[in-house]
Amino acid sequence: MANFHFITNWKIDAPVNQVYEIIKDSSKLSEWCPSVYLEVKTLEQGFPNGIGKKVALFTKGYLPYTLRWNFEVTQIIPNKKLALDAYGDLEGKGLWTFTELSNGGCEVNYDWNIEFKKKGLSAFSFILRPIFEFNHRWAMKKAYISLLLEIKRRQGVLNVEAPPAPTFYFG
Repeated sequence: MANFHFITNWKIDAPVNQVYEIIKDSSKLSEWCPSVYLEVKTLEQGFPNGIGKKVALFTKGYLPYTLRWNFEVTQIIPNKKLALDAYGDLEGKGLWTFTELSNGGCEVNYDWNIEFKKKGLSAFSFILRPIFEFNHRWAMKKAYISLLLEIKRRQGVLNVEAPPAPTFYFG
C-alpha cells in the first residue's frame, strides 16, 4: 500500500500566535525551510480568511528524490487549526493543530494522512515504506530546526545561523 499516516509533535518555547503565523504563511516556506521546500508558489489566494488558498510545492527530504504536489487550505481556526487537502505526487489530508501551553509556549501537532502517488516509486512503496518513513521524519526534523531558527530571527535575536540546506539536490 502507498498509504501513510504520520503524526508529528513539537513543543516550542514561543507564543502560539507567532508559530501559527509562520506556518500559515506558505509563501515564506522556502525561505525559512529550504532543506524541505525547494520552491513554493501561490496559485490562488482563496478567501480573505485563507480558506481556498492553493499552493504548488516542489519538496524533498534527505533522499535524492523530489515531490511535486499542491495543497488547498480547507479549514482555518486562527491560532488553533489549519487543515489542507494535498494532491499531486502526494494525495491526502493534513491537519496542523496549535495548543497554548501554560508556560507561554505552544505544542504543534501535524497529522498527515497521505497516499504516495509519485510515478516510478509508488508501485514499490510497500518495499520502500521504511525509507519513505525515514525521509518524512528527516524532513520534519529539519522543518522543526528551521522553525526554531525563524522564530529567533523574528524575535530579533542577532546572528541566527542559516537554516539547513537541502541534501543531494543539484537543481
